[in-house]
Amino acid sequence: MASKKTTLLLHILFFLSMLSEILISKANTTNSTDADLNQGWGCIEGERKALLEFKHGLIDPSGHLSSWFGVDCCEWTGVDCNNKTGNVVKVDLRNGLLGGEISDSLLDLKHLNYLDLSCNDFKGIQIPDFLGSFERLRYLNLSYAAFGGMIPPHLGNLSHLCYLDLHGGGYYNSPVGGYYNSPAVGVYNLNWISGLSSLKYLDLGEVNLSKATTNWMQAVNILPSLLELHLSNCELDDFPHYSDPNLFVNFTSLQVIDLSWNNFNTDLPGWLFNISTIRDLYLNSAAIRGHIPHVKLQSLRNLVTLDLSENNIIGSEGIELVNGLSICCNNSLEELHLGYNGLSGELPDSLGNFNNLRSLFLSYNSFDGPFPIAIQHLTNLESLDLRRNSLSGPIPMGIGNMLRMKRLDLSFNLMNGTIPKSIGQLRELTELFLDGNSWEGVVSEIHFNNLTKLEFLSLHLLPKKQPFRFHVRPEWIPPFSLKHIDISNCDVSPTFPSWLRTQKRLYHMTLKNVGISDTIPEWLWKLDFNWLDLSKNQLYGKLPNSLDFSSTRILVDLRFNRLVGRLPCSFNVTWLFLGNNLFSGPIPLNIGDSSRLMALDISSNLLNGSIPSSISKLKYLGAIDLSNNHLSGNIPTNFWNDLNRLTALDLSKNKLSGGIPSGMCSVTSLFFLKLSDNNLSGELSPSLRNCERLYSLDLGNNRFSGEIPKWIGERIPSLGQLRLRGNMLIGCIPVQLCHLSHLHILDLAVNNLSGSIPQCLGDLIALTSMALLQTEFDKDMTASYSYHMELVVKGQDMVFESILPIVNLIDLSSNNLWGEIPQEITNLSTLGTLNLSRNQLIGKIPQKIGVMQGLETLDLSCNHLSGPIPMSMASITSLSHLNLSHNLLSGPIPTTNQFSTFNDPSIYEANLGLYGLPLSANWTPPNNQNHKNDQDDKQDDEDGRYMTWFFISMAMGFPVGFWAICGSLALNKSWRHAYFRFFDETRDRLLVFIIVNMARLKRKIDRIGVHG
Repeated sequence: MASKKTTLLLHILFFLSMLSEILISKANTTNSTDADLNQGWGCIEGERKALLEFKHGLIDPSGHLSSWFGVDCCEWTGVDCNNKTGNVVKVDLRNGLLGGEISDSLLDLKHLNYLDLSCNDFKGIQIPDFLGSFERLRYLNLSYAAFGGMIPPHLGNLSHLCYLDLHGGGYYNSPVGGYYNSPAVGVYNLNWISGLSSLKYLDLGEVNLSKATTNWMQAVNILPSLLELHLSNCELDDFPHYSDPNLFVNFTSLQVIDLSWNNFNTDLPGWLFNISTIRDLYLNSAAIRGHIPHVKLQSLRNLVTLDLSENNIIGSEGIELVNGLSICCNNSLEELHLGYNGLSGELPDSLGNFNNLRSLFLSYNSFDGPFPIAIQHLTNLESLDLRRNSLSGPIPMGIGNMLRMKRLDLSFNLMNGTIPKSIGQLRELTELFLDGNSWEGVVSEIHFNNLTKLEFLSLHLLPKKQPFRFHVRPEWIPPFSLKHIDISNCDVSPTFPSWLRTQKRLYHMTLKNVGISDTIPEWLWKLDFNWLDLSKNQLYGKLPNSLDFSSTRILVDLRFNRLVGRLPCSFNVTWLFLGNNLFSGPIPLNIGDSSRLMALDISSNLLNGSIPSSISKLKYLGAIDLSNNHLSGNIPTNFWNDLNRLTALDLSKNKLSGGIPSGMCSVTSLFFLKLSDNNLSGELSPSLRNCERLYSLDLGNNRFSGEIPKWIGERIPSLGQLRLRGNMLIGCIPVQLCHLSHLHILDLAVNNLSGSIPQCLGDLIALTSMALLQTEFDKDMTASYSYHMELVVKGQDMVFESILPIVNLIDLSSNNLWGEIPQEITNLSTLGTLNLSRNQLIGKIPQKIGVMQGLETLDLSCNHLSGPIPMSMASITSLSHLNLSHNLLSGPIPTTNQFSTFNDPSIYEANLGLYGLPLSANWTPPNNQNHKNDQDDKQDDEDGRYMTWFFISMAMGFPVGFWAICGSLALNKSWRHAYFRFFDETRDRLLVFIIVNMARLKRKIDRIGVHG
């Protein structure tokens, strides 16, 4: 606010100077010939031609200069002339979207003292040197005009200049336009500023001053008349400290200092607090840290605005600062912004001393304790932002005394209790945010009856921990007209709130998990939303055939309801979430006509049929989830080239067949690919090697065969999650997987893999470091698609979503792996789950396994492991699930730490040599075992190896012998005939032998009977 007052003062001074110049020209008896001829005819002809030549060099797509024709240039848009002489004194072309070149014909405007070309688009051209030749120029504004290159030092010749604004950037990142990457503009040094002796306003924001970072202070310090200094986002990293600032700092008139968005990385210098004239001080996002010199705060008696937000000020510094300011500037301070720091402690009562405070911004800190009662005495406060702290307790009843309050944000604290009815006394309130707390009780009409100006209402509560109701009568007509409403995780009404029908300006509606069991009313689809979230209710019925809205970007989220029928035939939306409902039938064939679609989730429904090829028309599509339906047929092969923005694809849990299309990875942007739980078959497609940005690949529970390709570890360096479980893969685990530095989930269970476990798995970087994975996901994609994965953890199938990036797992169970567990596996200090069960592993459990301090699940069951349980395992305090059953282990079971909690004997069963609790307490080893343990362990290892190789030999011998005989017979006809002739002859001889001997035996028996 003070900045605006200062700027107004500068304009007044400027126009007073113009008036004085006019008076001087009136007293001048000698006028130019052109001026004599011009009286009564408008502008001077030479200056008119100069302006037309200037126009000729410009590009004017919006027609801003369409009035520049005719005789009198003084009537042209943006041109002002001296009423007496007709000389052009002012050219103001701001906000014209002009481009092109700036002609030096402007130099013919000898009396020009005001030039404004701000908020245009000159596409990186350099500021012309000749602008430093306007001797009478007092006002120059080239801000947000997309100039580039270096600022010409010739501007230092403008000795009469009072106002200089060279703020970098272009129209599209100006306060008027949007945002885009603007050209860079910079300086070699700031020595030229010394020539601007009359300067009162200087703005070099977003100008690269890195080449002048060590002397910027000396350069501006010699400007005695300077009132405002704006150097935001200038890549400054030097904030000078002086031992005696009185000898070096000469800011006797300075009222506004803006050094925000720099990288000083230092504490605040003491001289800054010696400037008694300072009114507005902006140091937000400037990497300020450390101590604040509180002892000198008494000089800031005129301070109106102080912004230290988004810095590294921590601890109690903020409380001490508030206490100091409450003494020296309790009557002047209007805006105090300390948000986004690391401040802590209870908010002091001295906050209540700022009689004229209008804005208090303390969000994103660690303030705790109750809501400070003193704040309710700030009767002039208009904006209070305390979100994202740890404040506790209820809102005080005195909140209703803050009658000028327009914005109140207490969201995401630890507050509880009931919301006081006195909040309804805040008649000026436009924004109310109470999200993320543990409110209880009821909010009713009384809370809102006086809030006639309310536009934003947000009660997005934590999942229901305390009973909380939003209760109003069905016929209630609210006094306000909302634009934004967000009510979540509380009880609203079993029927759809009819009072919302009166909110004609509503463009954002969230009624999530509020217990509505009703159909969606028809009037709702007539509102012009850009956000509609009715998820997690019990809505039923059908959707209209068309979802059409006029907004350019709109989200519709109806997930987790009971909606039925066919999907809408057309939907003019950007993000559409219809998952977890009861929709049936095929996906509309014309789905590709929804050209604005960026995310589509129709998962977990009853959809059938094939995937329509028209999806290829959705060129903006970033995420698509068709999982958990009854879709069948092959994955389409002909549209992947057109989906060049696709980042997430989930087709899991359907009835899809065939293989992976060869062109699927022509979509180079793909991050997530999930095709699990289908009937897909064949070898893993070589085309996947082109998915070089792939982060998560889930092909589990299909019928893929062949070997795991080596190129997975060579061509997909960003892969962090690989799930191939439940297929028919064979061969060894390729060592190339060890090259994947981001890999933290490796699930190859339930296949036919063989060979030994690669030692290099112990080198997986993501499982040896505590650093979280850093992956660059598309912002729209991460906001619209929640990736999940099913993993076996602690012996159970579990689905991981939000914490999936920090789940660390290796599951190689149910394969034919053999050999010993590599010692290198113990290097994986952050591994959470290790499952090597149901293999043919031998040898001992690694002795150093105790260093795996992140291990929560360890399953080594159903192998041929021998020897004792390493005592170091007892030091794994995070271990909560253990299974060592069905091995050849021996010795005592550890009893300390986590092992004392493992009371289920089944986790040790079928290890005949183990003893101790929880196995039978009466079992003891043989008497001679104490002095023969080492020999027995060695013998057990040898026996285990011999038995293993014995079974392997048997398994290999049978097929070799079988095919050696049967194969030769099948290939050689003469051998086959000879073999069967020999078999027939042998059979005949055997039968004759049996018959003859049976006859002899019968005769012998008969003879014995006769003689008997």
